[in-house]
Amino acid sequence: MAKATTIKDALRIWEEQNKKDPISATDIGLQFQYPPIEKMDATLNTLVNCRKLSLSSNMIEKIVGINQLKNLRVLSLARNNLKNINGIEALGDTLEEFWVSYNIIEKIKPIESMKALRVFYISHNLIKDWAEFNRMAAAPKLEEISFLGNLLNENMDELAFRSEAIRRLPLIKKLDGEPVIRGD
Repeated sequence: MAKATTIKDALRIWEEQNKKDPISATDIGLQFQYPPIEKMDATLNTLVNCRKLSLSSNMIEKIVGINQLKNLRVLSLARNNLKNINGIEALGDTLEEFWVSYNIIEKIKPIESMKALRVFYISHNLIKDWAEFNRMAAAPKLEEISFLGNLLNENMDELAFRSEAIRRLPLIKKLDGEPVIRGD
């Protein structure tokens, strides 16, 4: 197979296609690279103005190289090979939306440091217990979660899971695409 696409190469291709300098861009999509991106690296730190970054549908295994992205509000790493979300803590004060559905994530401890996070899409991963699910309650602004297709709720009655999830996350307003309506 061909050598993986680097972040530097993906940004060069993006620049050619969009006729913009990625350093000044606010919305950058590096998804569906061929050959796929396998590693995030410090080249990403040059994207200081970026507010929305998509690296979806690649083969990324670790979150790195984002410590300087203080303007980033939306990060999409869906459809990669992430086993955890370690490395996201660098964006704890600013990231508002984090999309990591369709990975192989089992642990989400770093979610506890996400002070600005409002939206967390983590459907179709490998989260298997309530203890891990409960970590989301530590994110004070989290109001929308997509969690379908995780091991925890795969063998559970849908209504029973929904009821328990809402009980455990008292601030949640939307779960799996459906508004949360609480009884009096």
